[in-house]
Amino acid sequence: MRGKEVFYPVGWDDNGLPTERRVQNYYGVRCDPSLPYDPGFVPPGPAGASGAPGRAPRDQVPVSRRTFVELCRELTERDERVYAEAWRRLGLSVDWSMAYRTISDAAQAVSQRAFLRSFARGEAYLAEGPSLWDITFGSAVAQAEVEERDVAGSYCTITFTFASGDAPVLVATTRPELLPACVALVAHPDDERYAGLAGRAVRTPLFGVPVPVLGHRLADPGKGTGIAMVCTFGDTTDVTWWRELGLDTRPVIGRDGRLLGGPLPWLASPSAQAAYRELAGLPAAKARARITGMLRASGDLRGEPEPVVHPVKFYEYGEAPLEIVATRQWYIRNGGRDPGLRQALLARGRELDWHPPHMRARYEDWVHGLAGDWLVSRQRYFGVPIPVWYPLGEDGEPRYDAPIVPAEDMLPVDPAADTPPGYAESQRGLPGGFTADPDVLDTWATSSLTPRLACGGLGAGAEDLFARVFPMDLRPQAHEIIRTWLFYTVLRSHLQQDRLPWRHVAISGWVLDPDRKKMSKSRGNVTTPADLLRDYGSDAVRYWAASARLGVDAAFDPGQLRVGRRLAVKILNASRFVLGMAGPSDPGGAAGSAAADGAAAAAITAPLDLAMLGRLGGVVHRCTEAFEAYDHALALEVAERFFWFFCDDYLELAKPRAYGGSGEKAAASAVAALGRALSVQLRLFAPFLPFVTEEVWSWTDRGPLPGGSVHRAPWPDPGPLRRLAAAAGRPGEPGDGLLLDAASAAIGAIRKAKSQARLPMRASVRRLAVTAPAPHLKALAEVLADVQAAGAVAEADLRESAGGQPAHEVTI
Repeated sequence: MRGKEVFYPVGWDDNGLPTERRVQNYYGVRCDPSLPYDPGFVPPGPAGASGAPGRAPRDQVPVSRRTFVELCRELTERDERVYAEAWRRLGLSVDWSMAYRTISDAAQAVSQRAFLRSFARGEAYLAEGPSLWDITFGSAVAQAEVEERDVAGSYCTITFTFASGDAPVLVATTRPELLPACVALVAHPDDERYAGLAGRAVRTPLFGVPVPVLGHRLADPGKGTGIAMVCTFGDTTDVTWWRELGLDTRPVIGRDGRLLGGPLPWLASPSAQAAYRELAGLPAAKARARITGMLRASGDLRGEPEPVVHPVKFYEYGEAPLEIVATRQWYIRNGGRDPGLRQALLARGRELDWHPPHMRARYEDWVHGLAGDWLVSRQRYFGVPIPVWYPLGEDGEPRYDAPIVPAEDMLPVDPAADTPPGYAESQRGLPGGFTADPDVLDTWATSSLTPRLACGGLGAGAEDLFARVFPMDLRPQAHEIIRTWLFYTVLRSHLQQDRLPWRHVAISGWVLDPDRKKMSKSRGNVTTPADLLRDYGSDAVRYWAASARLGVDAAFDPGQLRVGRRLAVKILNASRFVLGMAGPSDPGGAAGSAAADGAAAAAITAPLDLAMLGRLGGVVHRCTEAFEAYDHALALEVAERFFWFFCDDYLELAKPRAYGGSGEKAAASAVAALGRALSVQLRLFAPFLPFVTEEVWSWTDRGPLPGGSVHRAPWPDPGPLRRLAAAAGRPGEPGDGLLLDAASAAIGAIRKAKSQARLPMRASVRRLAVTAPAPHLKALAEVLADVQAAGAVAEADLRESAGGQPAHEVTI
């Protein structure tokens, strides 16, 4: 509507752990990569078939990786059709011909090329170390995918003893099951209680392993007893202490969340090994209970465990607390360990125009809080394969220090099925041959490339389009993925193009339930769109959504849907009336052309009409400013406020004159003003209520509208509206505003009196007396004829007062 071509594709984020979980539950299957592909496999699902939904993992049917990926593709395509149907019905204004999917071959090629180029630049690297591990999905996860949940636990206070027999050190911990993984005790260097212990060694209870007492700034003197047990690994603080203090690694938690089978080499004595055998193989929670009993029996537990509710880290889609296990993973540098890159990314955040501005703080808080590089490998199946193979030595072990990568013209590749350059498929898995990297890329590693994905991939046409539209204007998204989608896209663009991917970011809030709680399936408070679209109509749903301001959570309110439906119906009815008054040849000035402006200027002469159009010019100006400031809710509010004045007051005041009650010239003025105002308002509402405005705009046989699509019509210009009033010698605001307010107050008082008397609006009024200051009376006098005609008022008496609010006395 502003005369620009708009690039607005739609993308489907297909891959990721939630998709796999949905496929497992829907079809009743699980992936077992060791199984061969069965082209004739028929899953026990889909949901609704006997035994499929709700199957426990142990009851799910194992299938090959290829079969599992096929089922993932099948279900995501089916789900996307449902989404697309709802979004089309809602009137989402994307270009459906430019849809992309994050799992398509084109997207995989884009993602793999970006990874390989990051690897060539030294930004992507393979490393072995502690990783956040979700035992539900059996995969490493990134810092950005972690959330804290309050969990009930217990503080156990246990004793660490000195070989010298000195007084023991008391340590409070919520994870006593990690005692066999203890590598040190840490206190704050300024904590006088433990100042004399630095550098000494204590022995762990039950296992008798000597560990040092050390100082570190992250130890909290006010937490527990003020001295902490460092284990490998209980939480991310343990990782920091382990790395910065150069401590040993003694892992005891496996990838399945159970304590490892023994023997553990650092447990030297038979009694220590015997104690550990009681814990080996137990899930962490059961091991916690078991070792608490063992500590109680040995006398190393001081008092009884104290109940506590404390925050515990979970994968955002996981069901069990995260563990930290040592694994080999791929990372991309993100500033977490590089102060220079961190500062560069903070500077990129300051370059962006944030809407609303305060959301920039979330980005900066995230960048400041990065604790390590971005872990991008996932131990899953439905995703973009990491495009790497490893040569196998003569001993059959992979050489991780010499990865084999494909040429870019080979992309996309699946190392599990494709052969690396220089090798034959017969060498797969054999000494002297090769093996594939078994992992896939984090879904954000692909979604962070959406500016490139949106352009269609890697072909010549896509490169040309990318050159024309990058950097883009706007990224619209919600606030909870600032740390993922927004940050990662800024990071990849900074590393690859050395610039921002877009100029503006519009951050929306969540939709909450009527009690202002986040909607979730587990709470049963989710509202789906299908019924709302059917019961209220698309325009009503859009009205409710568009009323929410950026950066603010919006509670779902059926009352707002009803208001939106009422508005849409009122637009239809008001338009029928206006277009019924203005014939096809009447000069409504619908498109704002010079000819239409001239015709309207000649026809529109009545003070009420000119004042109304002058006010409408101000409305157009404020709506335009609001849109340019990314405040769509304000634009809707301003347009709607004027529309109800137009319907409730102006239409009623102008109607008798439009019917010819004051002569042909006065009627022509009303009809032309009505047509022009309708044209402008339809275009103001078009972005919000596209269906009702398009319907009315198509009624070219009923009035002055030019036909075509309202969404291709030019956005209203306030200049011609203001020039109409100025050409007629009108004072503009605030003088004409006072005229309109005086007219509204008078007709409102008449309506109220008739309503209280239970009379129809067409009933006659003997006398209207208005007592007000002189400026108010002067303004009212210009439109008094319209007021008397609309209210059927026989006599009007205007009385000047020294000040105060206008008073109206209606005699029926």
